[in-house]
Amino acid sequence: MKRELTNKEDLEFLFRAFYERVLEDEVLQAHFKNFDLEHHLPRMVDFWALLLLDEPGYSSNVIEKHQHMEGLKKEHFESWQNHFLETLDSHFVGEKVRLAKEKLGVLRWTMEAKLVP
Repeated sequence: MKRELTNKEDLEFLFRAFYERVLEDEVLQAHFKNFDLEHHLPRMVDFWALLLLDEPGYSSNVIEKHQHMEGLKKEHFESWQNHFLETLDSHFVGEKVRLAKEKLGVLRWTMEAKLVP
């Protein structure tokens, strides 16, 4: 049953489900072969809690954190965005879902512009 996205526990659930999909994606998995979800998860949750829940706690530069990823192309961002949207829509409903989709679009555009040669 779908539910509202209301807290950090919901965000943690979302990102665990999302990365389960990403790590099975042949287009994306090479970029995440050394990915440590347990290390990265609290940072993602804090970042999205800032964006969606107005909770303080994230103070890093999201672009800088991804600059080490080589060989990124537009299709990587398209696949990443599609997995995020499908995971979000599979589990959540409501205003925060709409807001997450807006923020995701801006984030994709920004990251793609800065990280794709």
